Amino acid sequence: MRVIFMGTPDFAVGTLEALIEAGHDVDLVVTQPDRAKGRGKSVAFSPVKETALAHGIRVYQPERLRNPECIEYLRVIQADIIVVAAYGQILPKEILTMPPFGCINVHASLLPKYRGAAPIQWAVINGEKTTGVTIMRMDEGLDTGDMIRQEEIELKPDETGGSLFERLSKVGAEACVRALADIGDGTASYTAQKHYLATKVGMIKKEHGRMDFKKSAVQLERLIRGLNPWPGTFTELNGRTIKIWKARVEAYDSYPAAPGTIIEVTRDAIHVATGDGVLVITEVQLQGKKRMACADFLRGYHINVGDILG
Repeated sequence: MRVIFMGTPDFAVGTLEALIEAGHDVDLVVTQPDRAKGRGKSVAFSPVKETALAHGIRVYQPERLRNPECIEYLRVIQADIIVVAAYGQILPKEILTMPPFGCINVHASLLPKYRGAAPIQWAVINGEKTTGVTIMRMDEGLDTGDMIRQEEIELKPDETGGSLFERLSKVGAEACVRALADIGDGTASYTAQKHYLATKVGMIKKEHGRMDFKKSAVQLERLIRGLNPWPGTFTELNGRTIKIWKARVEAYDSYPAAPGTIIEVTRDAIHVATGDGVLVITEVQLQGKKRMACADFLRGYHINVGDILG
């Protein structure tokens, strides 16, 4: 098939490479405009742009897809289908109805659950046992289109947002190639979503990482894993911000202290009371310092039982 591919972050790279490897004619890659990043504000290409250029595919980076000149630019390509994976802009109706086989999206959840942004992180944060990828035919709604294919996977006990991101990227790439094969030979089936079962999730923001120790240790441990590597979870210790990168949960029989109170400091861990259970912190990053195991942190930083986090 002649394909226009739309995507921006690392998650979309696997799908682009899988389409190329499967022999599809990816005529154009559409990705978000280059942005200034880092302290030096140097301009950085998106991962999808870097991949497209490495394969000699032309790249188009409009600020807004809805602009008439953008729509006309895409129309001239005369693509058979448009494949979208984490692109970052909503497609207008003029583009959705443009190619003969429509537009399909690689979405990182088992729709209709987790429509919207950041379905990967929320699956970890909410303690889901399974998640997956849905290939759907796009319509004008937000992740509301008919489903073509779904692939389900189990979350690992130590799953992080980053590890699940990588796993679903591979699953999505394979599922997309299979879906295009079915669409091309006319065997694809299109199943309407049960909209009454839909759940919506919003974008992850830095403030989501602030730890509230009134929550249970289980909830906090999931938050730590779900927001790893970005934006990470954080709290305050003696007036300084400290990131929490890894922890485990322990139960207790009686309520030992107010939530956020450090109730024990061992050689390699900091034990903190929560609204339910004890959060045993094992990897941290103090403001201005590098990420390190608690054992290393505690050799250079004194913490007292009774100190309060948060």
